[in-house]
Amino acid sequence: MAQFFTNKPKRSKKMSPRMTLTMNQLDHLGAGVAHHQGKVVFTPKALSGETVELQLVEQKKKFAKGKLIKVLVPSPDRVVPDCQYYEECGGCDLQHLDVDAQRQHKLNTLSQLMEKLAKVTPPKPEMISGEAWRYRRRAKLATSFGKASNRLNVGFRKSASRDVIDIESCKVLPETLDRLIKPLADTLNQLKGVKRLGHIELIQGDKLAFVVIRTPEALSSSDKNVLKEFALEHDLNMILQLNDNQFESIHGDELLPSYQVANSRLQFSPGSFVQVNASINEKMVAQALEWLQPQSGERILDLFCGMGNFSLPLAQSGAHVIGVEGVKSAVKQAQFNASINRLKNVEFYDCDLSADLSAESWLGKIDKLLLDPARAGAFECLQWLKKLSPNQVLYVSCDPSSLSRDTKVLLDHGYQLQKLAMIDMFPQTHHIEAMALFSKK
Repeated sequence: MAQFFTNKPKRSKKMSPRMTLTMNQLDHLGAGVAHHQGKVVFTPKALSGETVELQLVEQKKKFAKGKLIKVLVPSPDRVVPDCQYYEECGGCDLQHLDVDAQRQHKLNTLSQLMEKLAKVTPPKPEMISGEAWRYRRRAKLATSFGKASNRLNVGFRKSASRDVIDIESCKVLPETLDRLIKPLADTLNQLKGVKRLGHIELIQGDKLAFVVIRTPEALSSSDKNVLKEFALEHDLNMILQLNDNQFESIHGDELLPSYQVANSRLQFSPGSFVQVNASINEKMVAQALEWLQPQSGERILDLFCGMGNFSLPLAQSGAHVIGVEGVKSAVKQAQFNASINRLKNVEFYDCDLSADLSAESWLGKIDKLLLDPARAGAFECLQWLKKLSPNQVLYVSCDPSSLSRDTKVLLDHGYQLQKLAMIDMFPQTHHIEAMALFSKK
């Protein structure tokens, strides 16, 4: 029997009348939480304890999302955001909360998620923190060419939007990178190929700053000369990122930036993953070494090892370290980093850690295990925990929700949660990173 369908009329998103609610807490994304007519209402930029005027902009069966209109009774922890782009930029979403209160919120959230999802009472979290501003050694700037303005906008994307905010400075970047933004944008707008430019990466290495410009189509010689003059004037390395992830050096002897951590020097490629907060990364690696206490003769497995951020410092202790990573380019970079540090007691493998690992040559009995997965966590590879049988597991997480889920797996395998730390890798944002140490009962 033939069936005929008619398109249902689209329902426009209508805002509710304005209402007054009092927030009773912050959720793990930094939004204020209140209750209204049996629904939980999440309101970004509202703080716990505040009475605010808002409108509901999205309603589901059990929850709704509010848009903050006005703060009627402010929290004592509310501060004036220090960035002129705060109201539009989608980056630093907690600038309205005092930094000490931000960190206390993150500590509380980490403990609450562990209790709720892992069903465990965690030890009181330690805190790894640093400077609240000027902490990012790397940033990716978006670009868009405005037809009306006939100018390339360089900056960050608006919250929940593809639109680019044209900025002149960013307070979370070190001053060496911050002061490049405006003159670089002015220079790019002088290029004949300005309409063909993609994103821009700013990197502060240990020695020099790097500017990496994505350009799907080749630039003319005259455009390259303009960029070279800019690089000479500002004493930096200028690199073009072409199609197929190929790089062309416009100016500078060093093609790759590098950094130092725990007596190890690591180089990394533009576009590849690197911890952007240099000082927190140093503290994080130091904490990992202190908790794991690697010893000469031990066999340590580092899963999701990247380019060797933890593997090389662990190998400096004399332990035999095996690093495994799913990104081939990162594995090659890790092998190179081991060679420049003259470490022969570390080996690296390319492997999809969510796949069947039973045939992998490196899978076997180890003394200690370090995990540093992406936001999805390490659930799949933890299924091989019985075969690995480490005495200790150190889990470094960029998502406390997946850490909490995987903690339950470790507890079910007979491990105890001994230590927990909140890592404030991204001050002024809601993002929480964490580190947890597990030991066999």
